[in-house]
Amino acid sequence: MAIIVNLDVVMAKRKIGLMELAEKVDLTPANVSILKNGKAKAIRFSTLEELCKTLKCQPGDILEYMEDNSENENYKYMEDENNGYTN
Repeated sequence: MAIIVNLDVVMAKRKIGLMELAEKVDLTPANVSILKNGKAKAIRFSTLEELCKTLKCQPGDILEYMEDNSENENYKYMEDENNGYTN
């Protein structure tokens, strides 16, 4: 399971820079950068709410769920290794 943070995409669409967003949502530029670069381990709902309010978007515009592909890649590898047949 992977949660993808698309804050950088939303910021680009809204033409807002890191420093401006940090000031508007009352976060440090370092914390906005961590969120923007997908390095955050968690986000408070209050922070998400402020981001959505400032960027005029929905939480789903910022956060996205993507299924972990490691199982799919292992399956594909087995398929290739057995000339298209799996055990």
